[in-house]
Parts: sequence; C-alpha cells; structure tokens
Amino acid sequence: MEISRRNLLKTASVSGVVAAGLAASEGFLRPLLAQSEAAPATTEIAQTPTQTRSGEMMYRTLGRTGEKVSVIGLGGYHIGKIEQESESIKLIRSAIDRGINFMDNSWDYHDGRSHRWMGAALKNGYRQKVFLMTKIDGRTKAAAMQQIDESLKDLQVDQLDLVQHHEILRFEDPDRVFGVGGAMEAVVEAKKAGKLRYIGFTGHKNPQIHLQMLEIAAQNGFRFDTVQMPLNAMDAHFRSFEKQVLPVLVKNQMGVLGMKALGDSYLLRSNTVSAIECLHYAMNLPTSVVITGIDSMRLLDQAFEAIRTFQPMNQAQVTALLARTREAAAKGQYERYKTTTQNDSTAQNPAWLG
Repeated sequence: MEISRRNLLKTASVSGVVAAGLAASEGFLRPLLAQSEAAPATTEIAQTPTQTRSGEMMYRTLGRTGEKVSVIGLGGYHIGKIEQESESIKLIRSAIDRGINFMDNSWDYHDGRSHRWMGAALKNGYRQKVFLMTKIDGRTKAAAMQQIDESLKDLQVDQLDLVQHHEILRFEDPDRVFGVGGAMEAVVEAKKAGKLRYIGFTGHKNPQIHLQMLEIAAQNGFRFDTVQMPLNAMDAHFRSFEKQVLPVLVKNQMGVLGMKALGDSYLLRSNTVSAIECLHYAMNLPTSVVITGIDSMRLLDQAFEAIRTFQPMNQAQVTALLARTREAAAKGQYERYKTTTQNDSTAQNPAWLG
C-alpha cells in the first residue's frame, strides 16, 4: 500500500529492530543531562567554533562528520513561498554562486513544492556544490521510507547528504522513532542502501524533548550526526535550547544546526534587536550552520551582510544584548513556536506521522 502526503498508512510496520548494531548503551549522556539541567542562566557561552572565510562566505565543520558547511544555510520553507518557480531557482542558484552550500528542506514543505523547485535549481552541476539536507515526518518505518523515497524523487537526486527526523515535539516521539517498526529502521536501512549519508533530528518546542531524544538514542547505542533547534537572542531566557541542549551537543561533537534566529520575524517585532544582531548572536554560538528563511534577494543580501560584518562577540557584548531582550523574552510571547501550535505542522496533519 502506498503512502501519500494526504493519506498515510495508519498501521505500524512489524519489521525487526532498528539495526543489529544498535545495542543498549551505557547512558553516556546522563552526566551531561544532569549538568545541563543544573546550569544557571548566567552560564557563559561556548567558544565560537573555528571558521574559514572564502569569498563572501564563512565555513565551519559539521560536528564530527568533517564536512565543511556554510555558516548560513538556505531555509527550504521560504524558497517554496516565492510566487514563480523561475524566481525561486534564480534565488537558490544566486545563494550557491555566492557561497552558501548548506541547503535545508523538508518533505512536507508546501506539499513537496520546495523539494521540486530546489531539485530543479540543483541541475546543471549545482548538486555537486551543495550539502543537501531534508527532513521527514514519518514515525513508522513505512511512512519514513515512503517519505525518503519521495524526497529523492522530488529533489531529483540519488543521495541525500543528511536526513533528519522532523518536529520531535512530543515526549512520545523518541520512543516511536526508535521503537520496533519505527522510523529509525527506515533511516538506517536507507543509509545502508546509499540513499543518505548522515542522520539527525529537529524540533522547536521544548529542550527537554530534545534531551529525551538524545537519551533514547543513547540507550539504543545510536549517536546523531546533527541536531537542529531554535537558537536566538530570546531563547536564552525562556525554555532555552542554548542553555540545556547546546552543551550536550558540543561535548559529543554533534553538528549544531541553529534555526529561527529571527524567530519567524517575531523577534524583530519586539523592537529590541535588529535582523543583523539576531544573525550575529546565532553565529556567535557554537553553531555549524544558522539556517535562515530567504525568499528575496534583499534577504539574501542581508544574510551576506551579516557574514561580512560578523566578529566574534565577547561576553560583555553578549550580556548587553541579552539584557535588551530579557523582558520581552520572559514569557515566550515572541517565540510562538514554543508556546503555540502555529508552527506544529505534524500536529495539524497527524496523518504525516504514519
């Protein structure tokens, strides 16, 4: 039975365990989890990672993978919002020509349009210039495998550089992903088949859910290559991924993919920070990539201006910036992806989970 975006299988796969190599772990994360939970709000940021400049762009290493990736990543959702496919292709290729090599996307963005338009843009040699990531929603093996295959087809590629479990938003999600017949079986099989190279996960709701995902992975003897999460100048004050999750990722050499640097533009509405300051703050953290939404040449230029003007911030500069955002950030009203369901596409479309 085939799975479509609108009519996924409702039944779980009954196949075997994730992989023979996923034995029970010794809980390598537990001391780090305890440490992160106890960390005070004034904990100093980790050192900005080593980076190299080439042309207009800066590059960092993606965790322990050794891959060199652009500090700015091109958000896949926004390239599907553009009115015309030709304009989207032009924007994607302009970003690549200027040095952005990290491409973000997801199986569910605009019912596959973001995939199809990016796939068209990556023809004529552009695929070889980028590190291509996408995300899948399926929690069952059947749903995840179908979404991986559809992603390859729509992007018109034979292999994905990185596939991430999308929207790990609920405390039960890690158990579903790693359970018998769960999505992890599909992802591991796809990697063995050469359909993808690296594995990660994303989420925007609660840092404790990220820690749960890391702990369940450790219990299954699995270590993610990347983790994606909100990192911005307000997150530091409210249900903070920076304070609770980031130290664990850095310690374990996992690639850190920052998102929502501008909080879907809500941070700008607070009138406490500028767009460039938001990007600089996220870049100053030990992020491998800061993924940002770009749907116009103006926003592309803004991203490159942030790169051009970036200098590592010292602790006094960070403290001063956070002081400006503290009051506005205190209750999460400008981080609506944490406090409402408006960004929870899998909650609005539960069939995507399988």
